[in-house]
Amino acid sequence: MSTYPPQFNQQAYDYATHASTSSRISLIMKRVYANMTLALIVTAFISLFCSNSEAYLTFMVQNSWFQWVLVIALFGIVIGVSAGINKLSTATALLLFYAFSAVMGMWLSPIFVVYTGASITKTFFITAGTFAGMSVYGFCTNRDLSRIGNFLIMALWGLIIASLVNIFTKSDTLSWIISIVGVFIFIGLTAWDTQQIKRLAAIAPSDTVGRLAVLGALNLYMDFINLFLFLLRFFGASRD
Repeated sequence: MSTYPPQFNQQAYDYATHASTSSRISLIMKRVYANMTLALIVTAFISLFCSNSEAYLTFMVQNSWFQWVLVIALFGIVIGVSAGINKLSTATALLLFYAFSAVMGMWLSPIFVVYTGASITKTFFITAGTFAGMSVYGFCTNRDLSRIGNFLIMALWGLIIASLVNIFTKSDTLSWIISIVGVFIFIGLTAWDTQQIKRLAAIAPSDTVGRLAVLGALNLYMDFINLFLFLLRFFGASRD
């Protein structure tokens, strides 16, 4: 029979449980950011490589259908990973994620033709600083961001519809409004997604750690890329 007082045993149990949960959260978040960083590197290298290939850029300009193939591939991979994450192995999910980042690099390559390298670099660091700040906030805050997240998801659908409409109207005013709203939406989604990943990490079974890290990295990667593209409209300097 234990000679320790009951309250000591409970405290020890609570401490061990908390330590275990904190360790799991830390492990998953490290994997999330590592996967995301590697994916951004893949995107950058593929994008730079394609932008320096005159043959690729010519093919892309002369065959508009190819751009739609890339877009469909991007949506297809996202839907496939998100819907099948519980059935995919960690290795397969990670491979699809890096394939997604490579296709994204191919699709983004024309920005190096439209904007100067200096303005792209500047926008990247502005995006990185903003993203880091909001991700840290989402991780550390005790405020429940669920309501804000739900609102941002609805606003994102509105943004997508407005963007599709503007393809036909070609309104400069609407384009600027879309860009401003887009910046705020993805700033908020960065914090919300980070908090969601942290909450899932706290309750994730050990056999789902790898897959959760991939899915979390995919969500934050898309937040980063979209924030970067919207900010580029403000800070990007044209080559013309």
